[in-house]
Amino acid sequence: MAPSSRELMLGRIREALQRPAPQPAAPDFTAPLHPSAADDLDIAFAESFRRVGGEFYYCESVEHFYNQLFLYKKEHKLEYLYVWEPELKKLLHAGDIVFQGDESGFLEHASASLTTCEALVARTGSVLLSGATGSGRRLSIYPERHLVLARASQVVADIGDALSLLQARADDKMPSMFSLTTGPSRTADIEKTLVLGAHGPRAIALFLLDDTPSPTA
Repeated sequence: MAPSSRELMLGRIREALQRPAPQPAAPDFTAPLHPSAADDLDIAFAESFRRVGGEFYYCESVEHFYNQLFLYKKEHKLEYLYVWEPELKKLLHAGDIVFQGDESGFLEHASASLTTCEALVARTGSVLLSGATGSGRRLSIYPERHLVLARASQVVADIGDALSLLQARADDKMPSMFSLTTGPSRTADIEKTLVLGAHGPRAIALFLLDDTPSPTA
């Protein structure tokens, strides 16, 4: 008597259960969590930064930066631009850019600020800031618009690379405050409605100055 279809099915199940189940390959804990970033980190950063709502301006030279900043101030009607870092002050003085170099009227007129940063993260479009600069903490938090001047040499692939760069620069004495800013300040805590500027600037603009060496013949 030929076995029934039910007996055939049960036989295949019993046979399968007798065989050891295939095991997954052992994880490689030394492999990076993400695939390697693009070779052009500055391009990858610009794309990520715009994707999270940042305004990106590429500056071929210092003179180009002056022009871009002047036009940005004019477009957004920025009467007060607060700049507290000594090197930034020297740079803007050389370009005849008007700015507020002290705290006069800060609470009333701080519509915009310009600071430097520690590093730029290409993968997430984040800006690594710290309280170790002359800007302190307030210039990256209080004004409605936060402007950042950075160099192409500050762009790294991932957050870990940015923190390593900060640690190396600080000689193992980490600043009292550092933060990763990814786009404008935003929250949706209230009725799931997205609100910009609730805990920081409503807008962030980054001016990336190309400091890569020119190719030689």
